[in-house]
Amino acid sequence: MKINLDFNIKDDTIHEFKKVMLPDIEIDTLNVKTLEENKDIISLELSSGENSFIFTLKNYSDKMVDQKIVMIKAGLLKLFKKVYPWGALMGVRPTKLVRRFLIMGYSYEEIDEILDKLYFAFPKKRKLLIDVVKKESLYLNDKAVNMYIGIPYCPTRCKYCSFASYEINSKLGKFYGEFVETLLEEIKLTGEMLKGKNCRIESLYMGGGTPSILTEKDLKRVIDAVYKNINLEHLKEFTFEAGREDTLNLEKLQILKDEGVDRISLNPQSFNEEVLKELNRNFDRKHFDEIFKEIKKLGFIVNMDLILGLPGESVEDILRTLNEVRKYEIDNLTIHALAIKNGSKLVRDKYKITAIENERIEAEIEKLTEEMNLKPYYLYRQKNSLDWGENVGYSLEGKESIFNIEMIEENQSTIALGGGAISKKVEMIDETRASIVRYINPKDPYMYICEMKDRMKQKEELFNF
Repeated sequence: MKINLDFNIKDDTIHEFKKVMLPDIEIDTLNVKTLEENKDIISLELSSGENSFIFTLKNYSDKMVDQKIVMIKAGLLKLFKKVYPWGALMGVRPTKLVRRFLIMGYSYEEIDEILDKLYFAFPKKRKLLIDVVKKESLYLNDKAVNMYIGIPYCPTRCKYCSFASYEINSKLGKFYGEFVETLLEEIKLTGEMLKGKNCRIESLYMGGGTPSILTEKDLKRVIDAVYKNINLEHLKEFTFEAGREDTLNLEKLQILKDEGVDRISLNPQSFNEEVLKELNRNFDRKHFDEIFKEIKKLGFIVNMDLILGLPGESVEDILRTLNEVRKYEIDNLTIHALAIKNGSKLVRDKYKITAIENERIEAEIEKLTEEMNLKPYYLYRQKNSLDWGENVGYSLEGKESIFNIEMIEENQSTIALGGGAISKKVEMIDETRASIVRYINPKDPYMYICEMKDRMKQKEELFNF
């Protein structure tokens, strides 16, 4: 696509926008002409072939340096009659844009106007976005850090999964014992690295994979090692991802309670057992219900994850799953739109997402969350997701996950240990922009075992608190 402009731009992201948002449209030449520009308004004319669109808008450029670029992008949607609920908001983290506007000095009312008139976002999406940012603002703390511990083993690997996950009974499963010993050593080395540093760890998350695949003995050893070696005096929450009910028993739950874990994520993904079976995910509803009762009895804050639009699911299946959620006294609910990721088996099987009746599903989610007093508190979007959907976390008042908020907003640095764990060093460039440097541990358990010590040296260079 050739672009003819009568003004200069520093950052040409228009081609990428066209590629993602208008993949089925052939554009030979795009002409952009400035019809009027003064302190009050900016008016651009976009034309391509026989199509033309005049975009006139209030001038925000006293604070917004890229307004004309955004107008071109959004104008392309109007030019070719493309309508998306999120409008021209293409990014994974639209909340970051709202936060940037707040720092620039815009009010929430002005931001809503910009999302409407400039980005063409639908009213419900604008409200969701602003409600989430308001809630996040109560928890964000860029003076603290968070910690993640990754366990890259699962009982089986779900076909839609692209995370660091290896079946415990696979060839790499034979390294389980060595993996645990290496993780214990990494925890000790991390404690030494942080000793004397200004490092306030406010949230700790054990994920994977499936951390609850650890044996009872190893589960206790790992958490004991964290408390022994790492300063957790500022810790506000400790979350354990026990997504698979087939890895849980009463002894493990009691260990978690005794070790100070206060949040558990128990994730059915769907209550359609036949669909889960086809996706290589074991699920025993009776055992799930027994485990859930014990989790509540022990006093954990409990999160439940769902994925909408799994292969083989109809709209009625999704609505049935949402209805089943009503049977559980949960504190958090995270609803994901299925995203087909490069690392998943669904990509290798060339699975295609089919259109589903989103309005019915969104109406049911709204009804469900209102009935259960769950309010949105974090969200993000993923490429290749169902109908450009979003992943939203809902929570009872005061039960929001600090870790989820900070990770999605990339507001804090992350010290990450274990297989496939991603450390992040977040440093502000100016008031509205951050520099983020990532360092990734090997996903493969054997490579993690071999390389952990060398990787620690590089992480020491990364984290110089």
